[in-house]
Amino acid sequence: MTRQTWTAFVAAVTFVLIAVGLVLLPVPYVSWTPGSTTNALGTVDNRPVIRISGITTYPTKGELDLTTVSETRADSRLSLPEALLSFWLPYRDTLPRELIFPPGKTAEQVNSESRVMMETSQSTAVVAALRAAGEPVTQRPAVASVAVHSPAYNNLQPGDLIMSINGKKVTSNRQAADLIRSQPPGSSLVFDVIRDRKEKVVRISASPTSAGDSDLSGITIGDGFQYEPEISFDLGEQIGGPSAGMIFSLAIYDKITPGALIGNRRIAGTGTIDASGNVGVIGGLQQKLAGAADSGATVFLVPAGNCRDLVGVRTRLTVVKVSTLHDAITAIDALDHGAKALPHC
Repeated sequence: MTRQTWTAFVAAVTFVLIAVGLVLLPVPYVSWTPGSTTNALGTVDNRPVIRISGITTYPTKGELDLTTVSETRADSRLSLPEALLSFWLPYRDTLPRELIFPPGKTAEQVNSESRVMMETSQSTAVVAALRAAGEPVTQRPAVASVAVHSPAYNNLQPGDLIMSINGKKVTSNRQAADLIRSQPPGSSLVFDVIRDRKEKVVRISASPTSAGDSDLSGITIGDGFQYEPEISFDLGEQIGGPSAGMIFSLAIYDKITPGALIGNRRIAGTGTIDASGNVGVIGGLQQKLAGAADSGATVFLVPAGNCRDLVGVRTRLTVVKVSTLHDAITAIDALDHGAKALPHC
């Protein structure tokens, strides 16, 4: 075999190895593509997505779709060809992996945080919907988190509504925090809390070595809410993040108020929501628009803060801009009355 032949052979093998490496070796990116939709007014596996008791409910019509983004899993890697396809194809996107999955976090940690965000969005969606429907909701201090190995660990739980501390009625987050910090090292704290709708007394004894700590209990205080109806969610699959909050609120509001808000339409949307009904921005808007259009929706509710993401985007959907839950309800009512000019980006 001549020197030229050997050179050509080695070059060919090297090229093949490089090509195979480019195909098989992962790149530090994740892909976003249009995901599935779920009708928040409907059922999944013959179970209601939203189950409500303790309050009068009314029949609904149409479909109210929450939208999702199909994302590279935390425990998976994207190849170079996949990343390039996601970059060039319409309604897809490629993002640096570290933006979505921070370094140092395991796949389970990322998934767990996503589930917590979903659960939080469901809780605030309930409060926003009840308030919009005129139902009584009482705001109370609540346990937001409990530090591992702290005196409160395995005693207090996130979500516990704090009624009193050491016999003193608690009415605000600041008051609760001040009462906790005012206790001398080695003393005890007695919490009257509501957990799972039942009253419970929890006694916490602080270690004498906790001198100098600003919080003897090891908890943080956040906003909690007390109300009569029992509202639960069952999506039938793992969907995480906070971006379905507004749709959850609209679905609950439709179920607990007379008349069918959605009518016979198929409306989709996205957006976070807080307990006051303010709608917040989300990611993956273009992918969610495409998923909604593919599912047959005709109207899409978009957070006002996401309007910048629609520049240059074409869609057959009627896109309605909303800043609050009230905006969304008003816009849907306007559709029922044949309104032509709706808020848009």
